[in-house]
Amino acid sequence: MPTVYARRIGVFASAVALASLTSLVNAPTAQAAPPTPISASAARSYLATVTPQAEGSTSGYSRDLFPHWSTVSGACNTRETVLKRDGVNVVQDSACAAVSGSWYSEYDGATWTAASDLDIDHVVALAEAWRSGASSWTTSKRQQFANDLTRPQLIAVTDNVNQAKGDLDPGKWLPPRTAYRCTYARMWVHVKQYWGLSMDSGEKTALVNILNGC
Repeated sequence: MPTVYARRIGVFASAVALASLTSLVNAPTAQAAPPTPISASAARSYLATVTPQAEGSTSGYSRDLFPHWSTVSGACNTRETVLKRDGVNVVQDSACAAVSGSWYSEYDGATWTAASDLDIDHVVALAEAWRSGASSWTTSKRQQFANDLTRPQLIAVTDNVNQAKGDLDPGKWLPPRTAYRCTYARMWVHVKQYWGLSMDSGEKTALVNILNGC
């Protein structure tokens, strides 16, 4: 894990400065976020209809079967588009690479000022999708899934936190920042519902338990 990163808490000597801090703290959540997921009640209603299925095999899986990152417009691909969307005051160069800005990682509460410290997480990981039904999809459909900007499937987060998550479902991994778990569960259910992906029993139980507390 990087040992130095930009924190949103500093030492301020006046009420004016404290007001500025409040503005900064609120900015990432207010200005930058993935598409709003379905409500907790809608997610609970959907889960009530789900019959758990044993998770499939990763046999034949490769990330290359989910082509990403796709060009969105001009020189900008999906990764750079998410970095722009999820950051504050993001400046991009002529190649659409983010050269400055600030990013708040909802998973762990860290704030970063270098895009290289961020991964774009597939909320429902590609390997998880493969085991849940995407193995039977066309490559074109898998590409749409891997670059889905319309559903809450992509989010910029601290790179090592994303790497710790790997391809685990909510029965095995949840964001370390507990305040985001309700939103994460709603995102997960939204994506799986839209794409028609199955859930195993441990995954469904974890989601129900989280959403019952939301």
